[in-house]
Amino acid sequence: MAENSLSDGSPADSVEAAKNASNTEKLTDQVMQNPQVLAALQERLDNVSHTPSSYIETLPKAVKRRINALKQLQVRCAHIEAKFYEEVHDLERKYAALYQPLFDKRREFITGDVEPTDAESAWHSENEEEDKLAGDMKNKVVIAEKEAATAEELNPKGIPEFWFTIFRNVDMLSELVQEYDEPILKHLQDIKVKFSDPGQPMSFVLEFHFEPNDYFTNPVLTKTYKMKSEPDKADPFSFEGPEIVDCDGCTIDWKKGKNVTVKTIKKKQKHKGRGTVRTITKQVPNESFFNFFSPLKASGDGESLDEDSEFTLASDFEIGHFFRERIVPRAVLYFTGEAIEDDDNFEEGEEGEEEELEGDEEAEDEDDADVNPKKEPSQPAECKQQ
Repeated sequence: MAENSLSDGSPADSVEAAKNASNTEKLTDQVMQNPQVLAALQERLDNVSHTPSSYIETLPKAVKRRINALKQLQVRCAHIEAKFYEEVHDLERKYAALYQPLFDKRREFITGDVEPTDAESAWHSENEEEDKLAGDMKNKVVIAEKEAATAEELNPKGIPEFWFTIFRNVDMLSELVQEYDEPILKHLQDIKVKFSDPGQPMSFVLEFHFEPNDYFTNPVLTKTYKMKSEPDKADPFSFEGPEIVDCDGCTIDWKKGKNVTVKTIKKKQKHKGRGTVRTITKQVPNESFFNFFSPLKASGDGESLDEDSEFTLASDFEIGHFFRERIVPRAVLYFTGEAIEDDDNFEEGEEGEEEELEGDEEAEDEDDADVNPKKEPSQPAECKQQ
């Protein structure tokens, strides 16, 4: 029985196997004769053979051992770099104390508490002649309007709406400001940066100082940014300096009916049994700059945030860093727009390079078409930390 079974199945199987082998060989020949397929295959082989990891894999075991030793040294370098940035933070704290008297005087000039002397207000302009002509024209306009204008209007106190103007000028900030935020921000008198005390975890606090107003009772609103300057144990080679890892806001003591971070909506509800309808009112979140003081918390329990939350948190960190590094130290230049022009010029240069690259890519695409058409300190008493 076994012999009959063998003799019945073998010839048919052999013929079918031979046909399959022949067809496969013909298909392979056809594919290998296609120049585009060959080129694509060669490109993949070239990429595989030239990747750093594939090269490392080919090295002798003794060489790999030495590379591991270099990585150990690199981790030690990262820890030294972390200490360097801690000392930089100490220097920032030291020099912040030297800047502060100048920033205090800046506030006095802005609020009008102190009038600058002639020597303090003297400023040499590169376009002095043009400024002189513009000044003469301005004087004529002032004289013409003098009869209708009061002395107070001709000489307002300090520099009106100084910080609010900065918010309007800077795109990153103006995007956060709603129309109903504007009257509140006109009461903003100063923004300060406070660094964490020696021996405390690395952090900085943004203080927003407001004059008495009809919206909230806090004279100061704060935002604390907590930082970390140490290599990640799981990925030490990713260390590139201090990074903001979390932030805390504060409770705003809104006056009755003045909270712009919420809005009241009316909603109709139908009773399931009786069919009667009632109207209820409830408060829901409202877009506002003042949500800046109620930030999203970074996940500290090992759970990852969703993509939208991560983007929101990253944007918050970026804004905090921008206040600290650019807005507060160079406020007058953002008020006049000079700092913004400098930023725009730099960005335009980058865009120019990008457009040039895109042009090259388009040219390559056209060539291809011819061939084939088919990325913390304590809070001030004025504001309760959340």
